[in-house]
Amino acid sequence: MIPRHQTILFIVLLLTSAVMGVFLWQMRDRAHKRLVEGEDTAPIEAPLVAPAEQVTLYVASDADNTLVAQPLTLPLPASPGPRARAILGRLLDLYAAPNAPHPVAGGESAIAQVFLLPAQGDTAQGLTLPATAPPQPPASGASAASSTPVQDSGPQLAVINLTGAFAASHPSGLETETLTVLSICATLHANLPGVTQVRFLVDGQPRATLAGHADLSRTYLADQAVPSEGSHP
Repeated sequence: MIPRHQTILFIVLLLTSAVMGVFLWQMRDRAHKRLVEGEDTAPIEAPLVAPAEQVTLYVASDADNTLVAQPLTLPLPASPGPRARAILGRLLDLYAAPNAPHPVAGGESAIAQVFLLPAQGDTAQGLTLPATAPPQPPASGASAASSTPVQDSGPQLAVINLTGAFAASHPSGLETETLTVLSICATLHANLPGVTQVRFLVDGQPRATLAGHADLSRTYLADQAVPSEGSHP
C-alpha cells in the first residue's frame, strides 16, 4: 500500500507539471503571434533609388592632352551637392579603371565632399596653364569650405574637397595634373551650368598644388575648362 504522503506528493507534482505545460504552451503561442505580426508589418517593396539621368563627362586623355565629352547614364540624387559628388565620382572611377586614358588612382572615394556656394565677385582668375614653379601657399587665414545652403539662382562656386590620399598618389607633372583639374571643372559646368567657379581643398584645407604643379590655390572659371570642338583645353 502506498503511503499517504507519497500519494499527496505525486498529485502535487502532477498538477505542477500540468500548470507548467499550460504556461509553456501560452508562451509559445504569444511568441508565434509576435513573429506573424512582425512579418505583416515588414515592407514588401524595395526602397526607391535615385532616377537615372544622362550626364556628360569630360574625360582626359594623356595620349593627346585633350578632354573628350563622354555621355553616360547615372542614378543621381536631387540635392545639388551630392549630385555633383556622384558625377565627379564616376569621372574619377574612369581614371582608376584598368587601361584608363588618364590613369589616376582613387576613384569615387577621392571626392570627400562638394559644396556649392554663392560665386565670388571678381576674384576668379582665368583658366590658363599654371606656372612651372609651384605658387606660394595661401595665407594662414584662408578658411575651408562650409556647408552654406545653395542659392536657388545665380552663379555658384563649387568647392571640391579632395582626399589627401588622392593628392599623394596623383602622378606628378604639369600636363597630367592640369588635365585632372580641367576635366573636373569642365564636367561640373557641363552638368551644373550654374557652377561658374571652382575651388579645390585637400582634406578640408587649402593646398598650393595638386602634386607639385597644378595650382590649387586659385579660383578657376569653370566654363573656360570646357573645350570647343576640335580644340585642346
